Amino acid sequence: MKEYKFPEITRLDQLNEDSFEYSYSDYMKWQFQERVEIITGKIFPMSAPTTLHQHIIGELFFNMYSFFKYISCNVILSPIDVRLPVGKQGNTFKTVVQPDLCVICDNSKIVPQGIIGAPDLVVEILSPSNRQIEMHEKFEAYQASLVREYWIIHPGEQWMLQYVLNEINLYDLYKKHENLSRIESVIFPGLIVDVAAYKP
Repeated sequence: MKEYKFPEITRLDQLNEDSFEYSYSDYMKWQFQERVEIITGKIFPMSAPTTLHQHIIGELFFNMYSFFKYISCNVILSPIDVRLPVGKQGNTFKTVVQPDLCVICDNSKIVPQGIIGAPDLVVEILSPSNRQIEMHEKFEAYQASLVREYWIIHPGEQWMLQYVLNEINLYDLYKKHENLSRIESVIFPGLIVDVAAYKP
């Protein structure tokens, strides 16, 4: 696929979302205000979060920060650029995403420009506009990058999915929560979050 190069990008509509393959170096040159993610070279515009989305992710961060405060792991909120190895060609990253929340226990992955490599745990909050991306493209990117645990929370439909990487590096659906309820991490025993308490 042709590598797209353009000296100055100031509007999202200048990008060709279908015919070109983008990289992290392209992403860093763009000068528009809209937030986007790149997955294996393909661009995905991001929508603005809802107030419920922000409420849930803020409470998750508060409780996770308290849990990890005395553990050598970092809890980081979006927006933060996470460069994943999916589609990488040499030193050129073709995937950069902005998870709603992630936990990183390898401090060497944290650099001034964001995170390089897979977080240990990722949380994504669904909205009508991002459901396809979170459950398919990003699901596959997180799995291939060996993100050990992946939570998908749908506040509108009141359910949560909890995936855990198995011994052959594929996601198993550990549990489907039929409502916004208590969720307990598999890879971090003792990390328990009551998402139901976060509804305004």
